[in-house]
Parts: sequence; structure tokens; C-alpha cells
Amino acid sequence: SGDPSPATAYGVFVGIKAAVKERLGRDSLQGLRVAVQGVGNVGFDLARQLKEAGAELWVTDIHRESLTAAARELGATVVAPEDIFALDVDLFAPCALGAILNDATIPQLKAKIVAGAANNQLAEARHGTELFRRGILYAPDYVINAGGIIDVYHERTGFDRGVLLRHIEGIYDNLMEVFERSRKEERPTGEVADAIAEERFKR
Repeated sequence: SGDPSPATAYGVFVGIKAAVKERLGRDSLQGLRVAVQGVGNVGFDLARQLKEAGAELWVTDIHRESLTAAARELGATVVAPEDIFALDVDLFAPCALGAILNDATIPQLKAKIVAGAANNQLAEARHGTELFRRGILYAPDYVINAGGIIDVYHERTGFDRGVLLRHIEGIYDNLMEVFERSRKEERPTGEVADAIAEERFKR
């Protein structure tokens, strides 16, 4: 397509399914309460997919037109940027700023899962440890948002939409491997993802 945003959004959607299965023991997203921070190209498309799957949405963004569209087209509830963290939701999806999981925001979280498209979500590695300590399941950003770079790869090696989608859907299994090892090893998911990546590099 030339635009990796839809692939990124689809990958995050697939990853959210994995996180919900792991943390909540559910295969369905029906009735899932999701707070989406940032409804730009990726965040809006993700919100659309979540809505179609039956989720309830709360959204924020610094751009008023994006919020207006999310409210009108997706039935999302609009909240102020500073209020998005403390909402009583199942899942927080950061799709805008990096370093958004930090000393100020983590204590506010009521969500059981953090899974979104933003890059570099942890302000510091220790914040992944803090999420783990609090029992909040974190989907490591570079695992769940890999759909975009997967799309770029396929753009350069011969684009086949079916092959692309199957490749992106592998994010589900990758995350489940991270989650399972995190449980067994009692280590934060970010540490586990790094370890898996290093093991694959060596192979």
C-alpha cells in the first residue's frame, strides 16, 4: 500500500487479542473497556478494529478533529489528555508519545493490560519492572507494533496481501511466547522480549 499504518494497527489489534487471552483468559474482545491515547493514523484504525470487535472506547488526542471523528464514527468517549491514565478500563493502549509509562503515570493506571502502538513506551527499563510488580501485563512495544516494519519488508520483497497478513498475525504467537516465559521465569515481559530477540540474533 505504501503506508505501513494499517499494518501497524492490525498487528496491535492482533497483539491485544493475545494480551487479553493471557491476562483475562478471554478470546473475545466484546465489552472490553479500552483507553486509547492518540487517534492518529494508527490509533484511529486500531480503535475502529476494536469497536468492530465489540470493545467500548475512551480516547484522547491533542488534535480536536481526530477526537471529533472518533466520537462521531466510533461512538468513543472523549477525555482530556491528563485523564486517560486513571480510567477504570481493562486495557490502556498508548498510540502517541514515547516514555509515557513513567513514575507519574504508572501509579494512576487501573488497567490490567498495557498494549499499544507507540514506540519506546517505557521511560526507563525499570518501569517495565514496576508494571510487572503491580500485576499489569505489558506487551513490549517493538513486539506488538512490528506490523509496520513487516509491511515495509513485504513492500520491498514482493507484496502479497495474504502473505503480509499471515506474517503480521504471527505477532500473536510471539507475544504469547513472551507472556509464557514471563510467567515461568517471573521476569518482566520487556526483559523476556529482549532475551528472546538476542537468542534469535545468535541463531
